[in-house]
Amino acid sequence: MNTFTKIERWADSHHPQWLDFVRIILGLFILYKGILFISNTEALLSIMKTADLQFINLGLAHYVAFSHLVGGILIAMGLVTRIAIAFQIPILLGAVFLVNIQQGFLAVSNNLEFGISLIVLVLLITFMVYGSGKFSVDSWMKRHPTW
Repeated sequence: MNTFTKIERWADSHHPQWLDFVRIILGLFILYKGILFISNTEALLSIMKTADLQFINLGLAHYVAFSHLVGGILIAMGLVTRIAIAFQIPILLGAVFLVNIQQGFLAVSNNLEFGISLIVLVLLITFMVYGSGKFSVDSWMKRHPTW
């Protein structure tokens, strides 16, 4: 049995049910941020310009928006949660370390955005370990394999 399987078994046996509701709220929040990025692409591009990423801004903007839209839905539903989270983690690492470094970690105007990004990153890492939980499409599919 490899390490990943051991971690998955441990997480399945130690997964509190209230954590599923946190996952659903996290997925809906990420979906909301994706909708905000789609509706205001200029704001996203201006954030990325401060991080000195001008040469790939448009591609990153599309990746971020699409990943947030699709990933938010998948995380909220609990469908292929770990894969959806794997696409979200690089975005949040960039938000926490690249964007917030340029704006200053402790800048007054940046405190809320940095804090939210950090909390979302920690939650994503938590659900990468714990998985989707009992109230998820993944769990339902495990219980009903022939459906």
